[in-house]
Amino acid sequence: MMEAIKLLLVEDDDTLRFIVKDNLEQNNYLVDVAENGQMAVELFEKKQYHLIILDVMLPKIDGFKVAEHIRKTNENVPIIFLTARSMTEDKITGLTIGGDDYIPKPFSMEELLLKIKIFLKRSNNIDGGKPETSKVKKIGRFVFLPEELTLSLDGEARKLTIKEMELIKYFSENTNKVLNRNEILEKVWGSNDYFLGRSLDVFISRLRKYFKPDPNISIVNLHGIGFRFTVKKEQNY
Repeated sequence: MMEAIKLLLVEDDDTLRFIVKDNLEQNNYLVDVAENGQMAVELFEKKQYHLIILDVMLPKIDGFKVAEHIRKTNENVPIIFLTARSMTEDKITGLTIGGDDYIPKPFSMEELLLKIKIFLKRSNNIDGGKPETSKVKKIGRFVFLPEELTLSLDGEARKLTIKEMELIKYFSENTNKVLNRNEILEKVWGSNDYFLGRSLDVFISRLRKYFKPDPNISIVNLHGIGFRFTVKKEQNY
């Protein structure tokens, strides 16, 4: 028997919260709702969720602070932000602090349901089953375990977010190749819009810091084109 999928919906608009909850339940999801950020934090601390739908503009604690709180204890649960269409900085901020995607208001339930399915599939693939030894990747001096969301150096493991893992995985599968920005965004985020492009730059900066201990690894910015993930062979490991 399959485990029921539990979602947390955080939205302060009573009508929208009712409509979204009703549609999600019709699609066989178990849904808890919170009408403000404080309630969302309290529910998150008490229960386990497979995915979180989080409005940005919330009473008591805003959506960004809720997301930051969640990411301190759980780096893997997918977070989909709901944002006002005109608030471009919200979209960029939401993605860079650990959100997986955003949906601008007003939105269609079909779009939300599709994105939920995409992110549940990705997170379930990662969490389900034991890691296969064939999935272990050696990147320079680093050991990369996609299923465990870890990047290790000399026995010390760094926990990765799903997006960081997917980006490293894509780079490692295309080492020393020129990769177009739009191609990266399509493969890792499923879209290539402007806001995701801004978010990509932040993720690239993070990965550069992660790989900095190994001078043989670099992420080269190719102006106007994209990036090249370069791993030089070291003679004496």
